[in-house]
Amino acid sequence: MQPAKELIDDIFRDKVLRARRMNPEAKIRAGLELFAMVRERMIEGLRAENPEADESTIRDLFGRRLAILRKLSSHDAS
Repeated sequence: MQPAKELIDDIFRDKVLRARRMNPEAKIRAGLELFAMVRERMIEGLRAENPEADESTIRDLFGRRLAILRKLSSHDAS
């Protein structure tokens, strides 16, 4: 069952309001924590897709994925 749109909107609004109240240091810390979490998930996905790959290969694949994401992100910004 999908949550009601109103509930989703309320949760989003609460997150935005909490973020606005954060001081700059807390925002940077939260951003770093979010990046670390996403990085780990990406690496887990790469390991699942490439079970035979060693850590060096996983790091290389991760770097390539980041490069693609950066390219897409800079393309969207223009």
